[in-house]
Amino acid sequence: MQLPLMRFDDEVEIVPGRKLLAKVSATLIAPSDHFVTRPVEALELDFEGVAGDLHAGATRRSGGREPWYPRGTEMRNERQVSIVASDELATIAAGMDLREIRPEWIGANLVLEGVPRLSMLPAGTLLFFKGGVTLKIDGQNAPCRLAGRSVADHARMPDREAGALLFPKVAKRLRGLVAWVEKPGRIVADEEVSVRIPEQWIYRP
Repeated sequence: MQLPLMRFDDEVEIVPGRKLLAKVSATLIAPSDHFVTRPVEALELDFEGVAGDLHAGATRRSGGREPWYPRGTEMRNERQVSIVASDELATIAAGMDLREIRPEWIGANLVLEGVPRLSMLPAGTLLFFKGGVTLKIDGQNAPCRLAGRSVADHARMPDREAGALLFPKVAKRLRGLVAWVEKPGRIVADEEVSVRIPEQWIYRP
């Protein structure tokens, strides 16, 4: 017996996709032995990520963000590129009573301008760079104590561990995004970016 088709359109919240424009304001790379980045003129990307960057690789080892795997399990590297926004870093700095938080302190590879609430872009968003690179957003970059300690050290906070604990609380949903390379190439500062946000829906079974 064939069951009738069931429609749930009236029960699902659907937000249409849209396009935004952004601009690259900084490109940065991490050395092979530490996650703190340094400014560079351009980023060379292949399918493993930013060439020469600490987080490059087709795969990575699982950590605290993946409690469903034993720590150190080899898995796909969806965290090849770290992306932040200057306005969100300023908000975090204000919340920590700091003058500034620089993108290199927390290991950012790209600083983008022109996207409101950058950290809230949904997974699946595509970033089309004018020079030909395409990045695909995996999701938010959850703030951690390691980045907090780096902020505390660079900002010369008197209590390093207090800063390490405060950063994850203040930076929640403001710390930027992680992405992987869908189409390789070269990214330079001041480059235009077409941001294509997919159709979104709230799944309520």
